[in-house]
Amino acid sequence: MRVQVLASVMNEEPEELARRMRLSSDAIIINQCDRLGAEKIEYQGHQVHFFSFPDRGVGRSRNEAIMRADGDICLFSDGDIVYEQGYAEAVEEEFQRNPRADMILFNVTVDERRRTYHITERKRVHWYNCGRYGAVSFAVRRDSLLSSGVTFSLLFGGGAKYGSGEDSLFLKEFMDKGYSVYTAPVAIARETVGESTWFEGYNRKFFYDKGVLYRYLYGRMSRLMALRFLLAHRDILCAEASVSQAYGWMRDGIKSG
Repeated sequence: MRVQVLASVMNEEPEELARRMRLSSDAIIINQCDRLGAEKIEYQGHQVHFFSFPDRGVGRSRNEAIMRADGDICLFSDGDIVYEQGYAEAVEEEFQRNPRADMILFNVTVDERRRTYHITERKRVHWYNCGRYGAVSFAVRRDSLLSSGVTFSLLFGGGAKYGSGEDSLFLKEFMDKGYSVYTAPVAIARETVGESTWFEGYNRKFFYDKGVLYRYLYGRMSRLMALRFLLAHRDILCAEASVSQAYGWMRDGIKSG
């Protein structure tokens, strides 16, 4: 069983990126930059395929990586992820432990202000709690991914019309097609603090975009789930705008979706 990292990055160089991410597995890197090219390097005994494209959008670059993947397990990533020692072996062990799992979600340490989840047990993920996980926590069997036909949305995520949510939509569509997703209380990486390409604070755009996303995710339940989201995270989300104001912006997004 071979784990392969699929990373979406911007304006990077292969050797420096592999060193900074502490890669210890094969990898497909999609580099959003101002040139077109492809190269392959060997790093720590593993093959790193590095593709450069002038196109923008995290969904687009993740889909490019999927098309080129040939590992047994695909582990999605970004340029600001630093892997723990032994991450590939830890991922492989979890899939061996749970042969029913088509996808397993892992812990990735992020800034406390941006944390949306922390996995403490092994359990199955359902539609009502799939919106909290980022793509960098996803490890998926390549055969299951390809047979599902699921790809990342080009409407949501960095570089797209709506600021984020491509990961939640990907996960929900994958489960809607009958594939099983589980959690594992195993930390495989951490996110380095840097300037976001899409996040500009908890402002009108943030909540409006989130409302559009919730319409796609939850349909008739979108308003209830939006209120649940705001109340659960009000201390962080509503420091600048009140809950009622944020909820109004989310409802505007829901109505337009």
